[in-house]
Amino acid sequence: MLRIDDISYSIQGRPLFEGASATIPDGHKIGLVGPNGAGKTTLFRLIRGELALDGGEISLPSRARIGGVAQEAPGTGVSVLNTVLAEDKERAALLAEADSATDAHRIAEIQTRLTDIDAWSAEARAASILDGLGFSTADQARPTSDYSGGWRMRVALAGVLFSQPDLLLLDEPTNYLDLEGALWLETYLARYPHTVIIISHDRDLLNRAVGHILHLENRKLTLYTGGYDSFTRIRAEKRALQAAEAKKQQLRRDHLQSFVDRFRAKASKARQAQARVKMLEKMQPITAPEEAKFHRFTFPQPEELSPPIIAMEGVAVGYGDRAVLRKLSLRIDQDDRIALLGRNGQGKSTLSKLLSERLTAMEGSVIRSSKLRVGYFAQHQVDELSLNETPLEHIRRLRPDEGPARLRARLAGFGLMEAQAETKVGQLSGGQKARLSLLIATIDAPHLLVLDEPTNHLDIESREALSEALNDYTGAVVLVTHDMHLLGLVADRLWLVKDGAVSNYEGDLDDYRRFLLAGDEPPKPKVEAAPKPPRRASRDEMQAMRSEVRKAEERIEKLADMLKKLDRKLADPEIYQNPVEAQKWGRKHAEAVGAMARAEDLWEQAVQTLEEAEKRGAVA
Repeated sequence: MLRIDDISYSIQGRPLFEGASATIPDGHKIGLVGPNGAGKTTLFRLIRGELALDGGEISLPSRARIGGVAQEAPGTGVSVLNTVLAEDKERAALLAEADSATDAHRIAEIQTRLTDIDAWSAEARAASILDGLGFSTADQARPTSDYSGGWRMRVALAGVLFSQPDLLLLDEPTNYLDLEGALWLETYLARYPHTVIIISHDRDLLNRAVGHILHLENRKLTLYTGGYDSFTRIRAEKRALQAAEAKKQQLRRDHLQSFVDRFRAKASKARQAQARVKMLEKMQPITAPEEAKFHRFTFPQPEELSPPIIAMEGVAVGYGDRAVLRKLSLRIDQDDRIALLGRNGQGKSTLSKLLSERLTAMEGSVIRSSKLRVGYFAQHQVDELSLNETPLEHIRRLRPDEGPARLRARLAGFGLMEAQAETKVGQLSGGQKARLSLLIATIDAPHLLVLDEPTNHLDIESREALSEALNDYTGAVVLVTHDMHLLGLVADRLWLVKDGAVSNYEGDLDDYRRFLLAGDEPPKPKVEAAPKPPRRASRDEMQAMRSEVRKAEERIEKLADMLKKLDRKLADPEIYQNPVEAQKWGRKHAEAVGAMARAEDLWEQAVQTLEEAEKRGAVA
């Protein structure tokens, strides 16, 4: 259990926490939310003991392991898979000791512990996590130095998930993931066996993967039951009640103060006036909640062009001599809102670059409207801003003939107010940099806006504002994002990028989500069929079902006997005189444990099938 008890902490005289408390039971999944700059990341550092509290206490069980992802992940010559395996420190240490140990009793202890922690299946578990985060089997064998910073962050995330700490602290874990990785992480965290606290602006993640929201506001912590949507509803109700109580109290204050002002100087009423003064002094003020600062996006609107604005026929596009996408025959009109779907590496970014003229067609024809203007936003562009220049200087370079007032108005239209306009980009938050990049991408009022992961670093309120701006925008939008909530609000057409081709996706976003999680072929359009009444099983079918149950029970008994024998074998110190032989028996034990789990699953299914058939009744 994590206890945060009456903590206080300040940075350079600015208090972030004052008497803040919360209790997180073991195994809970918590979403930590609050305004930017409120201190969410600082709370993680306080929990890890990296910062010293001014007051109060944060306590965990004495042997609890805390895990999280560092802000940077350096590249090395070690393979991706081995980098992740090394994060299980106990396993790595035991394997290293096993190579040099000579004492038979110590070797027996090591092998028993390796079996207890399921060390023999570690490679399969690590590979499964890496696969979920977008690394193929071949990718896992490559050194981490082959990958960009964003991909190395995925390796770091895989490492901490594999090590399974007792308290997992994740700060914006989906920022470096695509849609497929984000959905995989969502389901993985929901099943994670220990406590998780996530800082995230991903609304779907906070609705599906967590059961509680820990809200940091006004230097206090409040724990709400339910996901993010439930939290916003309960909080809105509390704020409305607080505002009503504050208004009611103010009316009471005004009434008392009016009496005091009228009769304080009148001798016959002096005592009553004094009593009301005391009532005013004792009244605990109820403060009406402040309205959250909400900065909209103001996209300049383009003039209308004749459709289509882009038409392709038989197009191939790629890099060098290698085509990534082939035989593209696509059309985009100015009122289109298109989401690009597809697994990592299938070519979504390649198509985005073709549409935005960052790449040219290798073959086929691309016909564009003669007056077409295209705006392009990609995550890497945020990193390419000039850190030593202010947002005002960035915009002045693009619009040298415009006056300061007009330039500041453009910045304000993207939530960059006077203070941020004069601040060097290197000192801005990630969200403020993203707003500046979006302003640069749209400054020419493009007829087509191509957005590749635009929500990274944007908080939830900013994401809502972006969805409103895109829906009000009169140009076409092509969107690649891991934010399913944004896709659902904006996109009205879905293109699937798969196996070198781009096609219309026939299902909806819920269908696509199920397809990704199932890992099979995209679902075909649903055809509703009239439900058939359940058929009663024949006597022969009932007999076959009972036979399946008996076979499953017999297999469980055999595996139980096998495990007893293997346990006795591994408990014998003599076996560890030969490390190769010991490892062989350890692997056999791990395989038997896995086989037992599968056998028990089959038995449960067989029993359930039989019970359902017995309820329906057998045919005479």
